[in-house]
Amino acid sequence: MKFADYIKTQEAEGKEKHVPAIDVKECSSCNELIVTVQVGKEVMHPSTVEHHIKYIQLFGEKNDNKFVHISTMELGEENTLPRGKVNIKKGAFKNIIALSFCNIHGIWENNLEVKNG
Repeated sequence: MKFADYIKTQEAEGKEKHVPAIDVKECSSCNELIVTVQVGKEVMHPSTVEHHIKYIQLFGEKNDNKFVHISTMELGEENTLPRGKVNIKKGAFKNIIALSFCNIHGIWENNLEVKNG
């Protein structure tokens, strides 16, 4: 089995609590893009020691089709809202891919095409 076979997407049961929602907004004062990722945007994900989001990872697909790691947000077992923000250079990526890891339900993926302008 390949690693990709373990990744769940928006089609899987439980998506409302697990798929990382990606939001990109332009920062007018810094001329960058602010990327916010939140797990459980539709339905809050439980945040208990027994059932929680361990981390969120962001990757980007550059305009030359190279795939790079942007950030890993490690979350504590009692983090009440699995969410994080990063700034990226405007025009640096054409797609943003987010992964979230639930200690019970595994790895979930979402992606967003970046509008640079």
